[in-house]
Formats: sequence, structure tokens, C-alpha cells
Amino acid sequence: MLIFILKALLFITLVTVKATANETIEIGAIIDLNSRIGKEQKTGINIAVENYNHDRRNNKQLITVHFRNTSKDTIQDFFTAEELIERNHVKMIVIGMQTWEETALIADIGKRHQVPIISFVTASYTPELVQLRWPFLVQMTTSSLDQINCTASVVSSFQWRKVVVIYEDDMYSDSSMLAVLTETLKGHGVEVEHQLILPQFSSLSDPREVVRREVVKLLQKQSRVFIVLRSSVSTANHLFKEAKEIGLMGRDSAWILADSLADLLDSVDKAFISSIQGALGIKNHYAEATKSFRHFKGQFQKIFRSEYPTEDHSEPGIHALKAYDSITAFAKAVNSLGAKSYNDSVLMKNRIILSSNFTGLSGNISFVNGVLSHPPTFRIVNVDGNRYNGLGFWSSMFGFSKVLEAENGELIGVNGSRVMKFSMVKWPGDLKRVPKGWAMPTDAKPLSIGVPGRTSFEKFVKVETVAETNEMKYTGFCIDLFKEVLKILEKNYTLPYDFEAYDGSYPDLVQQVINGRYDAMVGDITILAERTKYVEFTQPFAESGLTMVVPVKFDQSKKAWMFLKPFTGNMWIATGSVLVYTMLVVWFMEHQSNPEFRGRWKDQLGTAMWFTFSSLFFAHRENIKSNYTKTVVVVWLFLVFVLTSSYTASLTSMLTVPRLEPSVKDIGWIKRTNATVGCDGDSFVKDYLRQVLELQNIKNISNQDDYPKELENGNIKAAFLEIPYQKIFLREHCNQYVVAGPNYRFGGLAFAFQKGSPLARDVSEAILTLTQDGTLNRLEEHWFALSKNCDNVDPTGETESLTLGSFWGLYLVSGATSTLCLLFYVYHLFRKSRQLTGAFRDNILHPSTDQSLWTKTAGIIGYNKNDKPTVTLRRVTSARAAGLGLDERADSRKWHLVSPSDAAQIYDGSSQHPQLAVELGNSRSN
Repeated sequence: MLIFILKALLFITLVTVKATANETIEIGAIIDLNSRIGKEQKTGINIAVENYNHDRRNNKQLITVHFRNTSKDTIQDFFTAEELIERNHVKMIVIGMQTWEETALIADIGKRHQVPIISFVTASYTPELVQLRWPFLVQMTTSSLDQINCTASVVSSFQWRKVVVIYEDDMYSDSSMLAVLTETLKGHGVEVEHQLILPQFSSLSDPREVVRREVVKLLQKQSRVFIVLRSSVSTANHLFKEAKEIGLMGRDSAWILADSLADLLDSVDKAFISSIQGALGIKNHYAEATKSFRHFKGQFQKIFRSEYPTEDHSEPGIHALKAYDSITAFAKAVNSLGAKSYNDSVLMKNRIILSSNFTGLSGNISFVNGVLSHPPTFRIVNVDGNRYNGLGFWSSMFGFSKVLEAENGELIGVNGSRVMKFSMVKWPGDLKRVPKGWAMPTDAKPLSIGVPGRTSFEKFVKVETVAETNEMKYTGFCIDLFKEVLKILEKNYTLPYDFEAYDGSYPDLVQQVINGRYDAMVGDITILAERTKYVEFTQPFAESGLTMVVPVKFDQSKKAWMFLKPFTGNMWIATGSVLVYTMLVVWFMEHQSNPEFRGRWKDQLGTAMWFTFSSLFFAHRENIKSNYTKTVVVVWLFLVFVLTSSYTASLTSMLTVPRLEPSVKDIGWIKRTNATVGCDGDSFVKDYLRQVLELQNIKNISNQDDYPKELENGNIKAAFLEIPYQKIFLREHCNQYVVAGPNYRFGGLAFAFQKGSPLARDVSEAILTLTQDGTLNRLEEHWFALSKNCDNVDPTGETESLTLGSFWGLYLVSGATSTLCLLFYVYHLFRKSRQLTGAFRDNILHPSTDQSLWTKTAGIIGYNKNDKPTVTLRRVTSARAAGLGLDERADSRKWHLVSPSDAAQIYDGSSQHPQLAVELGNSRSN
């Protein structure tokens, strides 16, 4: 019995182990087995399953895949998914549909049966909404917004302003990508000129004819930048062939391929590659240098070649890598759940979404809200020869970068930039520069340029018919400027053009450019905010604004106070202050020793004032004794010379130049009196006067010669002209009209092109070049020369008064000189007074009396106020003894009486021998 029991237990154990070892997990895969993408996906799934089943660590379960081919009928795919769940009891379904609508149908089945669905298509909704509606959907992809931002960044980097988007549609296509791309490009200043929607290739009986008919429509568009947002290889093959035949793959064209085509460049044939030479592609980037990728690549090529021998290329693409990573994520979830829990579909789905955090072959695999959380990195490639060349990389994390470096397990761009700076690009037609992306003019189809046929000021544009040949002749400042621009543009490319005169108004001519009748408009077009929305303006070549021109009143009356006008008030105050200060300094230094500056205080003040004022006219006759005073007077006379010369010139100008005063001061008078004004009715000015300035009585003036007639006859009280026209008008009628009131500024005068035209940018650069090298100024001098009658007329009507700012340096020098001379003189006087006081105290007056310094100085100055000296006490040196008749052997330290005539030299600053003296005796001082 014991032996029987042991055998039974052993048998049961063996059966259980065997059953466990052979337990399998069923999964389904619905993919397009006839397409290149489906073949890669199937191969990638088989390799992942094989690697898992042969891994000894995974010997408890085996994975079996049930492949089903997609059908043209989405309803059939729906029933296929139902069958896989109900009959085959699959725990997960991998679907390879290429549209979101097909994916959503299968996701509804997964939600109802609670089976995880893994998809490779990006949803049209936000991840949060997708998780709420389809909680069992797992998307092995990131948001399509990254690819759209990359595409927009490429377009913006090359400064293309208009594009054409090409999109292959079918009954299940999601058009939201078109709307998102349009808005994103708009944020970069790029306009989608046209959307070319091609039918699904499989639905066409004659795809070549249908594609050709649609592609021919592109010839009518200006843009030559084409973005292939989504297309199958079959449709794209016809698209590029037809585009090449009609010339859309030639020079100045640019093609950008989104990942739907760029990811397949490794597998397409040579004929396809040859038809897209020079195109740019945006590929999903994956690391090809890792050990795991090289191992997978070897397995893939071996299996792919054996199963699909007719395929020319066996390189694995991003579709194979993502399929492999999806099975790897599922296998990791199975291992983490164990043998008893993998049947719980809710746990399985949560474990796939929440627990997946590994580096797969396609990149980092981790999910947030059911989608891959790590932003993708795109590789920018350029088709050249039989393959393509890598230009660099783009990611929303670092922008454009030429190389990638590993950092913390992630690939980070080096020296990332928001602008694409890759120079080694081969463009269609072997173009050496960046394509204009525009339908460039040719000899067969030149640039159609509209020219204003009716202009008020013909010096800007004049159109006339040559009688002999009946041809149109175009002249004027704007025409010559455009020809100079062409000379600069011809250094890079030729620009065939045809002028066509348009007899309508300026707003109508701008509208013709908007409608496409003209490619550009050359003339005196004003830049307005409303116009910039619809046309592309160049750099302005002339300022623009609205001014009011009115007749002048000649005021020849000599006003009573005209003589004060040459100087401003501050100038008169400064001049008077310097004059008074100079007068006081001269008096103080001269009245000590100069008899002409002595006498009573009134006499001294009168003499000083007379001397200073007469010096203004260089009529002074008083003799100057002191060298200090002479220095002050020399600087003062120089200042007087400059001031009188400037005053005379300014007053002469005011009296001889006609003073022009406007007959109408401002626009307020026009409104109050409801006076009639004139303007060019063919321009925007009339609407501006009526809508903005609220003027009602407006008369149309069609020719510049009519303005003087209307103003002289009084039919209009003022003419409103734009600044360039106003300058021409005043140059010819400078002594009859003036500008009154404020200027109403606008954007300037410029040429206009169709919106997004790259020619506008090139013409703007040429205008700047002409401005810098002086060509623009020479053209202005040639066409807008000043009239000979305007040489002696001040257009402002006023001669400006002279201000203190022009002469403050002279005032400073004069004041500083006077101050320094005064200080030196006081110091000289003080030093001599000390010597005199000491000698006088020791020998004559108070030999033992101590006096303060102030008392000594006051006493000496008091003595010097006497008019007639009577006696002088003087120390005589040996050198002076002979001249005075004294004994040379006399003690030089003694004091002697000398005659008053000798005493006159005592305070003479010109004496070369220092002498000390004191005046003694004076009736008034005693």
C-alpha cells in the first residue's frame, strides 16, 4: 500500500510538471502581411517570441502568436479580432493598422472583452481622453505633434513662407494632422497655400492618371515647397514620377518627406530613390551601434531573406523594432505576474503600462496614459545617389543638433539649436544654394509686375506711350530704383519680368496682387497695417506720412523788439552777467593806480561802465595800467568780437529772409469751418481723411500741377500730401506753401509682392545695399532736385535764435580769466601791504604797535584812495640810488622821501624791481 501511494504521488507530480512546462500564452496579431511594414512587423514579432521561448528563465510559459492578415474591409478586421478573442483565447492583440479609425474599432473590442490591444498608430485625441474611452489600448508610439513640430522647424529654418501639403486619404483617414500642421506652420509665419489630397491607392483603377491630374494643379500654385505628410510607397512612387516629369522636382523646389515615407527609405528600390533626389526626410532615430541591435539585425536578415526572398533589402526598420519591443513589454509583464495571474487581463494591461520601463531597440519604453512618454528623436536625412546622407537630429528637448551623445542612458544633442544649420545639403536640380521654394520667373513665364498707370506725382512713376512704336515707356524714381535692385539680384539669379500698367486706384492695384493677377507691384506703394496681412512688402525706400500743406502769409513787418530775437533770454542774461562782472574786476584793479579810474564813487562807477560798454564796439579810450587788467580785457574783447559777429549775422538773416507763416495753423480750424481740402483720390488718403480725421469736404486732385491752381483760387484751403510728395511739392513751390499741423506717420513707401514670396526678402536686402552705398541718395538727388527759387528761403519760416549752448565755453573762459587775474592781483597787493606795514611801523609810525592783518590791509587800501599823493616814503636800493640822486653808500634799510612822480611807479605791476612805498599826507585822508 505504501509503495502504491508513493507511485501515485510521483505520477501526479510528473503530470503536473509536464502540464506546467507545456502551458502556452496565446496572443494575436492583425497586420498587413502583404506590405513591407507588415512583413517587418511579423518578422520582429517572431524574433521576440522565439527569444522569449528559448530563454531558460522563461520555461514556465510559452508564447504562441496567431497572425491574421488585414482586410480592405474594416468590418472584416473587426470580426477577425472577435474570433481571436473568443476562439483562440488570446491574451493580447497586436494590430498593425495604419489609420486611427481602424484602430479605434479594434480598441472597442478590447474594451468589451478586457483584452489589451497594442497599436502603432497615434490617436487623434489626447492621451487622457483615449484612456477614458479605450482603457485597454496601449499605443507603442508618441504624439504626432513632435513630428509636426520637427517639420515646421525645418521649413522655418530655410525661411520658406508658403508650402503645399500632400496627403493620401481614404475613408478611415484622420485629417486632424492636417489641421495641426497648418496651425503649427502658421505659428512659424508659414502659410499652407494648398492641400493636395490623393485618394487611397488601392481604390484607384488608374492611379497614374488620377495622380497626374492632381499634380498638374500644383503648377498653378506659387509655392515650390512640398510636404508629403502621409503616403503609401505605391502612391508616392506615382507622385514623384509625375512631379519630375512636369518640372516640380527641379531647381528652387524642395520636398520634405514625413516618417511614413522616410522610415522606408532603406527598403525602397533604386527607381524610387532616383525620383526623389535632393529631398529631405524625417526618420525616427534608433541606436544602430548597440550590441542588442546588431544581434537583432543578424536574426532579422536571416529570417527575412528566407521568408521573403523577393525583397531586395533586408535591413530592419523602425516598424520591426517597435513590433519586437511590444512583445518584449508583454513578456516582461507575464514574467512579473507569474503563472497564476497572467490570465487576469486587467492586471496584464496595468502591468504592461505601469511596469514597462526599459531600453528597447526602438528607444526608451515607458508609458504615461497609455502612450510612450519619452519624446522621440528624429534624424534629418538628405536623399543623394543610391541612398541618403544623415544631416543631423531633432528633438523637442534640444532642437537641431549634428551629433548625439549618451548622457544618463539617454541620447542628448550637442550644441542644440532651434534653427537648422546643416550646410551639406544636396538640393533638387543640383542647386548650390537654398531653394527659394517659389515658382521663380523664367523667360517663358516672366515675373508679372503691375505699375500704377495714374499717378499724381510723375517723378515717382510715369507711364507713357511711345508714338513711333506704340509701346509703353516706364520712367521715374521707382522704376530706376527697381532696375538698380535687379543689378544686385543678377549676381545670384536672373529675374525676367514684364511691366504692365494698371489704370485703377492704388488699393485696386494692391488687390490685383492679392488675387494673383500680378506677381508684384513696383511703384510708390504705402505700407499699411491692413495691406501687410495680404501682401509681402519690401524694405521701405522712403518715409511715409500724411501732412497738411497750406499757402503762406508773407510777414515783412519789422517788429519793435526784433533786435532781441538773435539771442535767447538765457543768452542775454549770461551776456549781461559777464559784462557786469568784467566791469567790476577792471575797476577794482585799475582804480588803485590809474588816475582815470579815480575820483568820487559815482565818477569811478561811470568810468568803469563806460569803458566796459564802449569795448562792445571797440570804442574805449581809457588807458590800462595793470597787466592783469590787460589780460582780462583781451579775453573780454575776443568774447565781444564773437558775440557781435554772431548777433549781426543772425539779425541780418531774420531781416532779409522772408518769414513764411501758414495761412491755416492746424486741422482744428479746418474742422470748425468745414473748409474744403484736397488729396489724391486714387490713394488711401481720402478714406483716411474721412474715417480717421473726420473731414467731410474732400476734393479729389488727380495731378500735382492742379494743387497750386486749386489753392490759389481758394477752391481748397489745404492739401493733404504724403511726405515724399510733400517734399517734391515744396521743392518746386517752396516760397508759396508751407507745412502746417502734425505729421500722421505710416510705414513708408515700398514694393509689394505676393504673400510669402521669397523675392520680397531678396529685394529688401538689395534696397538696404543701395541705401548703404549711396545709390539711393543719388537717385533722390537726380529726381528730386531743389528748385533754384528756393535757395534763399527758409521753409520753416523762422530763423532760430542763438542759444547759450553754443557759447557757454567762451563765457566760461572769460569768467575764469577775470577771476584768476583778480585773485593774483589781490595776492600781489596783500604781499606788498605786509612789507609796507612792517617798514612803516619800524621806521616812522608805530615802531612798537602791533596791528592785525586786516587792519594793515584796510589801512593800505585806505591810503590808496587818495587822489593826489603828496609825499612818498620809499626804501631805496643801491640800484635806485643813482637815479634818485642819493648816496649809494647810504644804508639801504633807511627810508627816504622821494618825489610824487617817482611814487607813481610804486604800484605799477610792470615794474621790474620790487619796491615798497606808502603815500603820506592827504587832506581828505588826514
